[in-house]
Amino acid sequence: MTYELSETPEAAPGGTTPARHAHGLRWNKVPEVTAYFWIIKVLCTTVGETAADLLNEKAGLGLTGVSVLMSVLLAVVLVVQFRTTSYRAGVYWLAVALISVVGTLISDNLTDNMGVPLETSTTVFALLLAVVFVVWYRRERTLSIHSIDTTSRESFYWLAVLFTFALGTAAGDLVSERMNLGYWLSAVLFALAIAAVGVAHFALGLEAVWSFWIAYILTRPLGASIGDYLSQPNADGGLGLGTVLTSALFLAVILGLVVYLTVTRRDVAEPESAARQAT
Repeated sequence: MTYELSETPEAAPGGTTPARHAHGLRWNKVPEVTAYFWIIKVLCTTVGETAADLLNEKAGLGLTGVSVLMSVLLAVVLVVQFRTTSYRAGVYWLAVALISVVGTLISDNLTDNMGVPLETSTTVFALLLAVVFVVWYRRERTLSIHSIDTTSRESFYWLAVLFTFALGTAAGDLVSERMNLGYWLSAVLFALAIAAVGVAHFALGLEAVWSFWIAYILTRPLGASIGDYLSQPNADGGLGLGTVLTSALFLAVILGLVVYLTVTRRDVAEPESAARQAT
């Protein structure tokens, strides 16, 4: 499991000057950021796009009904996630997959049901995400996912994840409509943007936390573009696989990877590695 060193100021014996006191090692409740993390994240965003379309088309509940249903399911899974005492791959990635669907539905409801322009929703979600980051940092003094080891930090983490999906959906749709690139070229554009973030981090020294969150936001429109390219009809610029087949295919790959990680624990940090990251 991933550990973090948590330090809290305490008054020094016989004086008023605070002294740092290490509380010890605690479980981190998110996976290590490895290639597996990014692969599953992109797959989850793809499923979020295709599953939202599938449920809206086939369930007969309408966009609002599907949104309520998926929000309830997400709330149940998050309760389970919060009650776990350490990272559990199955629970964690189920929460990400559901939050991907809910984030997509939130943006779609604003655009399709309420007529909110994509420019407005993109701006609002960006501001909400910024507020979450500011409050999170002011309270916890870190935005690192290597220290999601308290209920407070976990709450900020999942709230930020929700807004990244909603923002990524709105911004991706905005770029796609404004530039009229089509699904495949849109996917290439967002992949290049993620690659640029990687270059900025590894070659130019862009801070790791911000590199992570920028890339995390960009994977949402990347996955959506891939999902639309695979599922949409040929006449609309897609491959015509349909939302059912596309969703089932990606869910099967996600399930296989999650089972593999559960058995091998390849996305769980060794205590020594996590302690170095924390310090």
